[in-house]
Amino acid sequence: MATPQGNQPLPSKESALFRQVVKFYESKQYKKAIKAADQILKKFPDHGETLAMKGLTLNYMDKKEEAYDLVRKGLRADLRSHVCWHVYGLLYRSDNNHLEAIKCYMNALRIDRDNAQILRDLAMLQIQMRDIPGFVDTRYRLLQLRSNNRNNWISFAIAHHLDGNYELAVQILTAYESTLDEIPPSEAYEHSELLAYKALVLAEGQQQQAALDLLDHQQEKLKDKLGTTHTKAQLLLQLNRPQEAETLYRKLLVLNPDDYRVHEGLHLCLGVKPLSEGQTWQQQQQQGANNSSSSNGSSSSSSLWSPHSGKKRRLL
Repeated sequence: MATPQGNQPLPSKESALFRQVVKFYESKQYKKAIKAADQILKKFPDHGETLAMKGLTLNYMDKKEEAYDLVRKGLRADLRSHVCWHVYGLLYRSDNNHLEAIKCYMNALRIDRDNAQILRDLAMLQIQMRDIPGFVDTRYRLLQLRSNNRNNWISFAIAHHLDGNYELAVQILTAYESTLDEIPPSEAYEHSELLAYKALVLAEGQQQQAALDLLDHQQEKLKDKLGTTHTKAQLLLQLNRPQEAETLYRKLLVLNPDDYRVHEGLHLCLGVKPLSEGQTWQQQQQQGANNSSSSNGSSSSSSLWSPHSGKKRRLL
């Protein structure tokens, strides 16, 4: 029986079987994946990548201990296989052991530096573990590999946004926009959301005027008119233009009188003191009335404006 080393390539028949193992695993046909893996291992029992894939499949059949044993056995048979290290990382990730999973992904990338799938898996764990600098680096590598992919551009901008590099994030979004010739109708809403996100980054980078200008200039391309109006009102308020903001907030109030954010914005425009946490409007008025009566040394009773009657209501 032929028994090549674990790091040697499989013959064509077994290579086709190995592709079947991966296909069955990805489509969650675990029993078929095990059957195909066993066919390979019958001829080549020390093939590391097949052992690793069989172990990963068993992990999803509630055979965790056997899964770890097989993956480790496969890794020992082929330490130079990025597939074995990647599978080992996937196994750790399934147990929420993200730090060990990241280590395995990094080892896999030392062998196959430009593997996009491993880079995506690594980026996902880095952002989950709040490793923002690592996330920035990984997203940059993915952008270098596939610069024609929109998700890579946007994810790279998000990485810098999370890292506090607002100006660079805006530059990346602008550079991506410059690659677009014409926006097809099917992608019009997605492009609208991209413009809204760019305005958000500008605002968080203390460039409120630039954000407002962007929303004004791209008004026709912005599909979420309600959200855009709300954002513009917030920006006007931040730019100390309360009268213009009030006009927009009153329009929003007509459209949705139950949106508490609109009421808060309108209060700020009118100079109304915001409510303390957990305090109702009536409680605030009561507190103000009590403070007023105490300072004036007046009677023990006070008056409170009632929004329902339009008259002053006596509180005992």
